[in-house]
Amino acid sequence: MTLTKSKYYFEALDNYPYSLPDCLEALNYALSYDPEDADSLCLMGRIYSEMLDDYEKAKLYFEEAMQCDVTNLNTPKYYIKCLLDNEDLQEAEKLINYSLKIKGIDRSTLWFYRALLSEMRGSLPNALKFLTEAEKFCFMPQSLDFMKSRKKFIKSKMPKKSKKKKETK
Repeated sequence: MTLTKSKYYFEALDNYPYSLPDCLEALNYALSYDPEDADSLCLMGRIYSEMLDDYEKAKLYFEEAMQCDVTNLNTPKYYIKCLLDNEDLQEAEKLINYSLKIKGIDRSTLWFYRALLSEMRGSLPNALKFLTEAEKFCFMPQSLDFMKSRKKFIKSKMPKKSKKKKETK
């Protein structure tokens, strides 16, 4: 990253999501200095995904960011969230499986998204299994508490096992 591009990228990041006009202005400057900067492209994808709910346009930015830097640690987690929000479940699963191989990535978040994917597909037992895996990679009490509360929530959605009463005559 050049110093000027970094300045504009960090200015955009600082303004996101509170001042989108300032964020977009700085982001456009950053992309004009380097149109292949994965972090800037990822942030643009986030704007389209998280603020404008334009998932198709967001996917284009995320795809471009992935092509520019396949080892970027930020892009996969936001791209996966976009895919899940847009219900592109097969694509999300592929990206999760690929991202788990990236050295240094937040595996807890990826396993959480894998659990969310299973939950969206209606496989609650698998979602619990993946949340248990996510707990192994939690290194902060807050994230561990979140995973535990999510497991409790999923368990509450599961059908209760009914106890069959013996019929007596």
